[in-house]
Amino acid sequence: MSSPALVRQPEDSMPATALAEAGSAPAAITRPTTPPSFGTLALRWYRLNRAGLRAAAIGVISLLAFLLVWHLLTTYRVVFFVRFTNVPSPLAVYDSFIKAIHDPKFLMHILLSCRRIFIGFSLAAIVGVPLGLIMGRFKLVHEVIFPVAEVLRPIPAIAWVPMAIMLWPTNEQSIVYITFLGSFFPILVNTLHGMSLVDPVLVRAAQCLGARERSIFREVYFPASLPHIFTGLTVGMGVAWVSLIAAEMISGQYGIGYFTWEAYSLVQYADIALGMIAIGVLGLGSSLLIRGAGQLVMPWRST
Repeated sequence: MSSPALVRQPEDSMPATALAEAGSAPAAITRPTTPPSFGTLALRWYRLNRAGLRAAAIGVISLLAFLLVWHLLTTYRVVFFVRFTNVPSPLAVYDSFIKAIHDPKFLMHILLSCRRIFIGFSLAAIVGVPLGLIMGRFKLVHEVIFPVAEVLRPIPAIAWVPMAIMLWPTNEQSIVYITFLGSFFPILVNTLHGMSLVDPVLVRAAQCLGARERSIFREVYFPASLPHIFTGLTVGMGVAWVSLIAAEMISGQYGIGYFTWEAYSLVQYADIALGMIAIGVLGLGSSLLIRGAGQLVMPWRST
């Protein structure tokens, strides 16, 4: 038997189906894939964000229901334990909003309040977070500072107004100081709480691996305390707005709190509601910014 026959014999003995599969394999590999359609991409996006869309839809429905109830109560002047005879309707508040956004004075009130919040809250975070970390790590520092902080913490922001006026030469500085105090203590307490919950096994493991105090602080204590730190920042932002509005109503000449109190003095009920809504929206926006920063700093929390 010749050598060409020997060479062709395995190929000739192969089944027809195997030859067909062998012949079609390169075609399957080189066949171009069609990109997914827009409907397929939209369906995938909906499945990934279904929970968030559901929460947003429920939130919108809840707000619409609140506006409807508010409209009905003020339209029919309902008096049932609570009097709605002088409460402005949503349409009246909307008309006041349209006038206010074209008034530079209203925008100045909002900008000044935002600036005071930014300065006071930033100072509270810069002081409160490192101080809470140090107090949670070193027992002597905790024993010295914690009693003083616990005595000052229950004092409300309104009670600090006369003392702030005596301590600081201008109203602007006293208002920022009150805002600082309002946000400082929640940040400090939550940071301390986070430090107290750090697993000591992790600390001993880092020490056994030869880590120094600075490395333990940076790699163990700080990451473990971050969730509680951002909880304190979120709570502190809310208390900062409460403190700011109280200070602006009592000793301020500008700001959204002063705008709301001036509207009450001038019997402009729609402006009162507008000021309250502006405070709520600004506070919500501030809290959302902190939560967004927390998700960026702690991506493992969203998984």
